[in-house]
Amino acid sequence: MAQKILRNVTHCIFDMDGLLLDTEVLYTKAAQMVLDPYGKTYTFDVKQQIMGLQTRQMAEFMIKEYDLPLSWEEYAKQQSDNARALMVDSQLMPGAERLLRHLHANKVPFALATSSGADMVELKTTHHRELFNLFHHRVCGSTDSEVKNGKPAPDIFLVAASRFPDKPAPANCLVFEDSPNGVEAGNSAGMQVVMVPDERLSPERCAHATKVLRSLNDFKPEEFGLPPFSN
Repeated sequence: MAQKILRNVTHCIFDMDGLLLDTEVLYTKAAQMVLDPYGKTYTFDVKQQIMGLQTRQMAEFMIKEYDLPLSWEEYAKQQSDNARALMVDSQLMPGAERLLRHLHANKVPFALATSSGADMVELKTTHHRELFNLFHHRVCGSTDSEVKNGKPAPDIFLVAASRFPDKPAPANCLVFEDSPNGVEAGNSAGMQVVMVPDERLSPERCAHATKVLRSLNDFKPEEFGLPPFSN
C-alpha cells in the first residue's frame, strides 16, 4: 500500500468509545444481555458493522440482524439500561491521557465528537471528569440537534469543527477514531483520520485511514505538524 502523505493540522477531534475509553467490551456485554433470552450470540462481525452508529441506527440494525420481537425503542432502552449499570467503571485506553494532556499543555485546541448522548458521556467519564474537562467542547451525536445524520455521515465532525472559536477548515482538523464508520465520517468531512482499530478488524477495514496505530501511545504529533512529546 502506498504511504499516505501527512498534512499539518491545527486542531484535533476525538471519538470516545473504544478510542479514549475502553467501553467497547462493556457495550458487547450490554448487547449480549439483551440477546440472551432469545438464545442469540452477539458476534464481532455484527459489532464491527454498528461501531460508531447513533442509538436508533444501532437498535434498528440489531433488531433486523437478530430478528428480535422488539421495537427499536425497546431494544435501545434495554441495552442502555444494561450499559448504564456497566459504564460507570469505564477505564482509559492506553496513551489517551498522555496525548490529551500533551495537546492541552501545548495549547492545541481539541474537541470530543462521540455518537453517545450527553447523559451517557457524563456516566462514562465519572472517574475521569478532570481529564475530559480539558476538551474545548463536546458534540454528543445522539442528543445534539445539529447532528442530523450519524456516522458514517460527516455531520458530527463538521459540527465539532464549527464550534471552535476560529472555525478551522476541515483540512486543518485531525480526527482520531477506532471504527470504520468513524473513519468514513472523517474522510467525508475532508479531514485526515488517525485510526486505532480493534486488533480483530481486517486490514481492509482499516485501509481508508490516513494512519493506523496499535495504540495512542504510538502517535507522533510532529508527523502532523503538532508539538512533539518531550518524553
